[in-house]
Formats: sequence, structure tokens, C-alpha cells
Amino acid sequence: MKMLARLAMALSFLLFAAADAPVTCGQSAGAAAGQSKEQSKGKAEKKPNSAALRPESRLELVRFVSGEFVHVRKPLPGGKQGFLLRAGRPLDQQDLDRLVTRRGAAVNTGDPAQITHLEFRAHDIVVDINGGGRIKKRWRDRLQIQLGGGGMPMPTTRTTTQENGPAGIQPGMGSTIFLEFGKAVPDLTPEELKGLLDPLLDFSKQRSAAVQWIDTLPPEMKKAIQERRAVEGMDREMVVAALGKPERKVRERDEQGNEIEDWIYGQPPAITIFVRFQGERVTRVKQFPK
Repeated sequence: MKMLARLAMALSFLLFAAADAPVTCGQSAGAAAGQSKEQSKGKAEKKPNSAALRPESRLELVRFVSGEFVHVRKPLPGGKQGFLLRAGRPLDQQDLDRLVTRRGAAVNTGDPAQITHLEFRAHDIVVDINGGGRIKKRWRDRLQIQLGGGGMPMPTTRTTTQENGPAGIQPGMGSTIFLEFGKAVPDLTPEELKGLLDPLLDFSKQRSAAVQWIDTLPPEMKKAIQERRAVEGMDREMVVAALGKPERKVRERDEQGNEIEDWIYGQPPAITIFVRFQGERVTRVKQFPK
């Protein structure tokens, strides 16, 4: 009997040990596996690094940043070299002071100013303030005159790029900011670009005169400007308020001899908006693709 009792106790001990060990190990492995899965899931859910700037985003930047009025936070130097602002890094105040001392200030702290041109390069965005520090030709690209049958002149076409700003702003008399990324320009929203320029430019103060002017417009025009749309019947000032300055302009004469002007926002195959003027008013607005 004693022998049987001892055998029973030994078997019980072995059974409990065998039962306990797998359960404990199984729970630890399961927990570890679950934790590993959660970590993998968390890594998978992280957004990848920003992709390169998309054509649609570029159009949005031109529409919502070019033409904006700002207040200057720091004196900015004149000259074609401008000032190099590195995205995501602290402002190099010492370098800025040195350039302003050497070249003079094109705009000073607190001055109202306007972003008059955006240029997109491989690794940076060039931002012209009050016409920029670089002297650029106003009219460029081409002047085409072709002769058709009977020696009659065909429509004349002239193409321009973004203009340097409103009347009174002289190209070469302003300042230029070179916003450098050190890599391909990432995909940006207008607010993100404004944030990167914030050490030098204050976008928060709206021009009260502009706000009052918009309030005087007919309701349908006011609504279109607030929704960033161009509509038939607008004049050039209204279109600039709604869409910003165009990337390109094309002037030509139709078969009746009337001068027409197309403002082009974007570049195919990305979303492209064509705003046609005849005289002082918009006569047609088209977007491709719709």
C-alpha cells in the first residue's frame, strides 16, 4: 500500500509539473506573439516619408500662397543671391544679419509685403517678395506670327509666366528666399509652406482693405472668392483674389480680331485650370480633368 501511495504521489507530481509548464510557456509565447503582432501592426500603420511634390499640390501652392500679403518678421536682404532658409532647421540669424549689412535691407521688420512669385526647383522653392531680388524679363517664351493663304496674318500668340506682382512693385527691388530641403521637395500643403516660411514672414495678419473690398462685391462673386473658384464675369483682380497669380498667360487674337487672354493654373496631365478673359471680364472657365 505504501508503495502504491508513493507511486500515486510521484505520478501526481509529474502530471502537475507537465500541466503547469506548457500552460505557463504557452501563455508567455502567446503574449510575446501578440505583442510582436501589435508592434508590426503599429509599424505598418506609420505613414511613410513624404513623397515628392505632386503637380496638384504645386497648383494649390501657387493658388493659395502666391499673391498672399504678409508682414515681415526680420529684415530681408536685397540682391539676386537672396537668403537661404533651410527647412526644418533654426533660422541662421548671424548669416541673415551679415547679408543685410552687406547688401542692404529690401524689406524691414513689420513692413507689409506680398509674395509675388513661386519657383519650384529640384531641392528648393524660390519665394520672391515684392518682385524679388532677381531681375526677370516680364514677357518671354514666344511671339509667333504665321501667314496663311492669301497672306492674311493668323492669330498672334504671346506667352508669359507668373508676373512679378501688382503695379508699383519693381522686379529686382525686393527680396528672394531660397527655401532649401536638402532633398527632393516634399509634398506640401499651403499651410505647411506658410509654416516653413513663418520665421521670416507673418501670414496671420490679413490686409483689412482686402477684406473690406471683398465685402463690397456681389454675393455670388464674394462666395466664389471664398471658395477659391473663378467664375464668368470676374475681373482680373477678383481672379487673383480667388486663385492667386497664374503660372502662365497666353494672349492671342481670335478670327474676329478680338484680343483674348488665357490664364493657366497647373500643367497637364495634372489638374489644370484655364481662365479666359475677353476685355476686362472672364468669359470662360475650364478645368481638366474635371
